[in-house]
Amino acid sequence: MDSPQSTGEMMPIFYVGQHETKRSLPVTNQVLRQAQDCNYDMLTTPITTPHFHASVLALLTAYSQAHPDGSIPSRHHPMPLVPPLKPADTPLTPSDSISQLIAFTSPWIDLASPDPLIAHLSRQAFNQEIAYAAFCGVVTVVVQGPRLHHGPMRAKGISQYARAIQEALSLGNYLQLHILMPMIDNPELENDEDMGNLARFAREEYIKGHSENQEVKADLFGTWDAWNVIRSVCKYSSRLSVALTLPRRFPPMAVQSRWYSEPLRLLSLPATSFLVNARGSFVLSKPHQLFISRCMRLRNAPWLLLTDIGPIPGINDPDLILPFSTGILSPGAAVDASSPRSSMSPSPTPAEASQMARHVSRKSKADPTPHLSYIRYLQRNQPPKSTIERFGAGFQDFLQSPLQPLTDNLESMTYEVFEKDPIKYDWYERAIAQSLRDWKSQGKTVSSSRGTGSVVIAVVGSGRGPLVTRTIRASQDTGVQVEVHAVEKNPNAYVLLHRHNEEDWGGVVTVVKSDMRAWKGPMLLDGSHGYVDILVSELLGSFADNELSPECLDGVQHVLNPQHGISIPTSYTAHLTPIAAPRLHADIIGRSTTDSNAFETPWVVMLHAIDYLATQGSQNQASSETNGTRQSQPKVEMPTLPDVQTTWSFEHPCPPPILAQSSLRRGGSASGGGGGATGGDGANEHNARFSQLTFQCSERGMCHGLAGYFETVLYDGSDGKVELSTNPVTMDQKSKDMISWFPIFFPLKVPIYVPENSEMYVSMWRQTDDRKVWYEWLVESFVTIAGRRVRLGISDLHSSKKNGCLM
Repeated sequence: MDSPQSTGEMMPIFYVGQHETKRSLPVTNQVLRQAQDCNYDMLTTPITTPHFHASVLALLTAYSQAHPDGSIPSRHHPMPLVPPLKPADTPLTPSDSISQLIAFTSPWIDLASPDPLIAHLSRQAFNQEIAYAAFCGVVTVVVQGPRLHHGPMRAKGISQYARAIQEALSLGNYLQLHILMPMIDNPELENDEDMGNLARFAREEYIKGHSENQEVKADLFGTWDAWNVIRSVCKYSSRLSVALTLPRRFPPMAVQSRWYSEPLRLLSLPATSFLVNARGSFVLSKPHQLFISRCMRLRNAPWLLLTDIGPIPGINDPDLILPFSTGILSPGAAVDASSPRSSMSPSPTPAEASQMARHVSRKSKADPTPHLSYIRYLQRNQPPKSTIERFGAGFQDFLQSPLQPLTDNLESMTYEVFEKDPIKYDWYERAIAQSLRDWKSQGKTVSSSRGTGSVVIAVVGSGRGPLVTRTIRASQDTGVQVEVHAVEKNPNAYVLLHRHNEEDWGGVVTVVKSDMRAWKGPMLLDGSHGYVDILVSELLGSFADNELSPECLDGVQHVLNPQHGISIPTSYTAHLTPIAAPRLHADIIGRSTTDSNAFETPWVVMLHAIDYLATQGSQNQASSETNGTRQSQPKVEMPTLPDVQTTWSFEHPCPPPILAQSSLRRGGSASGGGGGATGGDGANEHNARFSQLTFQCSERGMCHGLAGYFETVLYDGSDGKVELSTNPVTMDQKSKDMISWFPIFFPLKVPIYVPENSEMYVSMWRQTDDRKVWYEWLVESFVTIAGRRVRLGISDLHSSKKNGCLM
């Protein structure tokens, strides 16, 4: 990895904590200071002590002895009650340092137990722990995720677990709950090593079933399914997130991408996740490194928790001087471990465990915190951010309302943001220069009346003038003389255009204050109006046409040379793909309390924490690898490309017969038909569109909405096409590092569950009533059963009409 210091970037911030599943000593201020001296940022603490655990087990034993044979139905006698906490039951007390602690609920609690007795005791113990933690001022609580297997039976108590979490959120209004989940559902790793786990005491009649003799296989998306139930019951609460345990062997990229899209707040790294390299140092595999690096680029990067890697050094010797873990390691100490077949088993083999213990003993003398040192090394050596990541810092997954440039006069700062994109304007300059060369080589006549043979170019919607500058530069580079007109309706930008003309352009530009649709064209010597040879505009929005580029360019086409006039851009297409975007969905839920149209608004957003539900190429291989025990060396998988499909397209100039019919319909004359399908005279109906797209989804998931992109051909001439793209499939090929446009997001008010190997139908409309333009969208999911297509879900018909773009 390249060091960020070499690129001039600031070192990223990693918040790293230490966690012991069986912490023997309470976390005092002295322990906290010792941890901070080692360069830990936080510590964890259990909410209750073994004393409380023992009292609950004693209560369970007494109840079971009182009702040994179950001859009396349980409904005829009361359930046991867990007494309130006593000082011996908890190490916590309100203090100034409590905010530096991450509290863990007891792992022996089984909220999803099928046995009502165990579930009843678990809920009581859990509620007491949550309530007391909230009382003490704890902010962050990690809750053990639901048990997914009880004996031979796959757990059916996820809903009651989710209900308990919902109740816990109401017990502490300031608590942030993080559900500790493994990445995949592997029954081999869900063991009963803790003899005091309440799950072990579930009565046999509640855990045996018809699946008793069937092999329970691993499920790559099983834990995600459970999490999906929990957060759906809790209505996507902003105080609920995921604490993800990273396994020794990483699952396929489809699983990684799914968790990446979820609200990750903690990444737990158990000691078993680490490998030992040739130098005897603890390191992580390449898939681990890439996943951590990817997560650390999130807008709210998760904290890292080193779990069971040993106690805090010098905990019994406060006078011991410890080296501060800086992350500066020799190349040999941090080199990746070779990956023999045994090293990537789900857990270390006995031989590996013995080897790791020897290394711990040896390394502790030289470096008392080798695992932390390696994490700090990763922190210092994160790859540099891309151009888009640097530009979009702080904008990731931040919802913005689309611009309405026809009705609003943009501020100078808004123009300035657009002008920071060198790629877009370089490509525009290339397109203008190529069109000028072609014009000259093809011997086309010009529309200029000045007798200079200049090609007449109009930059319509010229803003602060960046395209005017590029037009002049293209003329100079090609040696083709031009006559430039800058047309702008914004009165404030109009002033700046005049200043640029005086100070920068040498007075060669004719600046016109007008709505482009009302402009009559260049003024000729005889007082009449002439034509424009090349019409240059930058009217595209995140979905190509969402800022009314078709309507604007149709309205100004009357000034374009009817013989061989050129429009730059000459065409553009809108594109869609379904996505899982739980963070955006939660954000829109919050906005909907004050904005009733929040779910009917297409949002401009720099999509980041999302998962594509339809990807290129089959993912069936990932679905079939459900035994969880593949022993091959890990391959470095990269995120798969989405299946992004074309929704519709527009071309300019528009065919004259189309505009002639539009003019005929305007005003409601009898020859113009019976009016528009969605209102008005129908004069703009030629710019309405409809598309129905089919997406294949190989993995299960939740669709929260549609991601929209665009591609445009600025000019297609003798030297080929000059194109721009925000489509993630083609962007690197056509306009890498372009930053002017973020994608658009069409949300679903009620997310749709997408089963594996299913189809999604997306219906999309561009509607108009001659006064405004808006979008409507509908999503359906289908599966094929016994040769028949069965609809499983359908969304509401969403419409952005109330906040559509005014024409």
